[in-house]
Amino acid sequence: MRDPFSSTCSSTSGFLLSMATNMTSRPAGTQWCTYGAQQVKLALAIFVICQLGNFSIHMALRDLRPAGSKTRKIPYPTKNPFTWLFLLVSCPNYTYEVGSWIGFAIMTQCLPVALFSLVGFTQMTIWAKGKHRSYLKEFRDYPPLRMPIIPFLL
Repeated sequence: MRDPFSSTCSSTSGFLLSMATNMTSRPAGTQWCTYGAQQVKLALAIFVICQLGNFSIHMALRDLRPAGSKTRKIPYPTKNPFTWLFLLVSCPNYTYEVGSWIGFAIMTQCLPVALFSLVGFTQMTIWAKGKHRSYLKEFRDYPPLRMPIIPFLL
C-alpha cells in the first residue's frame, strides 16, 4: 500500500527546492521585488496576521478536548478575536494557512511559491470539505452558516 505521507513530503520538498532555487538565483543587480517596499510590508503583515490566526485556532482546537478524552465538540469562537472566524468557516486553520501562503507569495514574487500556494489551497479545501461533512453528520446543531474554508463561498 502506498504511503500518502511520503508522497506529500516528496512533493513539498520538490516545491521548497524550486522556491529556494528561484529566490536565490537572481542575477546580480536585479531587483528582488518589482513593486517595492510597500508591497513587501503589506504582504508581511498579511503573513504575520495569518500565522497568529493559525496558531490561535490550533490552541482553541487543542483546548476543545480535555487530555485523554475522546469527546468531540463543536468548535466555537473564544475571546481571542482570531478565533471569530469559527463563526463563518469550519476549518479556519486552513483559511489562515492559505492566507499565509498568499502573503508569502506576494512578498517573494516567486512563481513556485504561488504554485505551491495553489496546490496547498486545493489540498486544504479537500480536507476542509471532509471535516465540514463530518461535523454536519456528527452534530445535529452544527451552525448552518459555516462553510468549509472560505466564508460565504466554499
